[in-house]
Amino acid sequence: MKPKILFNEVVTRDGFQMEPEFVPTDHKVALINALSQCGYAKIEVTSFTSAKAIPMLRDAEEVMGRIERVPGVEYTVLVPNLRGAERAMESRPDEFNLVMSTSETHNLANLRMPREHSFSALREVIERYGAQVPINVSLSACFGCPMEGDVPQAEVMQWAQRFADLGVRGLTICDTTGMAHPQQVAQMCDVLRSRFPALQLTLHFHNTRGMGLANVLAAAQSGIDRFDGSLGGLGGCPYAPGASGNISSEDAIHMLDAMGYDTGMDLGRLLPIARDLPDIVGHAVPGQVAKSGRITDLHPAPPSVAELKKAFS
Repeated sequence: MKPKILFNEVVTRDGFQMEPEFVPTDHKVALINALSQCGYAKIEVTSFTSAKAIPMLRDAEEVMGRIERVPGVEYTVLVPNLRGAERAMESRPDEFNLVMSTSETHNLANLRMPREHSFSALREVIERYGAQVPINVSLSACFGCPMEGDVPQAEVMQWAQRFADLGVRGLTICDTTGMAHPQQVAQMCDVLRSRFPALQLTLHFHNTRGMGLANVLAAAQSGIDRFDGSLGGLGGCPYAPGASGNISSEDAIHMLDAMGYDTGMDLGRLLPIARDLPDIVGHAVPGQVAKSGRITDLHPAPPSVAELKKAFS
């Protein structure tokens, strides 16, 4: 029997923050409430970054205050620093997600500060709130930086270890720039599981070069049992030229379900939600299964087939 896989949905944070048009608060709340019924382990609801930095998520407090929380689903929020964490605490999040890059250039471009400054800011959050709220750290650009090139695995492990030493609950290893390939992923996952057996390990892939699902499979076959995904494949990275969105949640879930993994997800309930997503954001989305249906969704044969069967019987 293949192991259970847990999915985290990031569309209303990682996906919507990249949208050119503001998604109304009512739509965000309704979407999160619908996703909460589909079997997700976590939903990353929003970000408590400043409204000036990410205007698309300026309604973070209202969204968190209005969603209907389902037992068994963790509602997590991204916080960039101590000030954001203080704001977020009033919304009773189930987890803080903290983010920095393993690439110095990417961190400067994305967060406008050196890595050591980011680490210091995140350490403040951990030391202040780590005893009250479980904390996950997402390390960006772990498989490559489009400005620096290769990010050595040892560099990724160094930063992972520094956060593990601070007592965080989990680490998310992110292919923010869509540069990972399956062999690299398998090697990274083997080292991660060996070095951090007690941590909640999550993999976060983008489909920039069409290898997103292949990388999910490589990680699952290496024993990783948690993945981020974004409904419809929304999202991206502004500092990865040509970057497309995250892996499509429904596509990854469909693949693993078909292979016999237990995702615990209700794909029949999720796909109609994915099909409504283009109406919410006002444009087509990359996800495939919502368009073509599951491989088990059969269709009637054309009338000519019945005629041919008669002719050849």
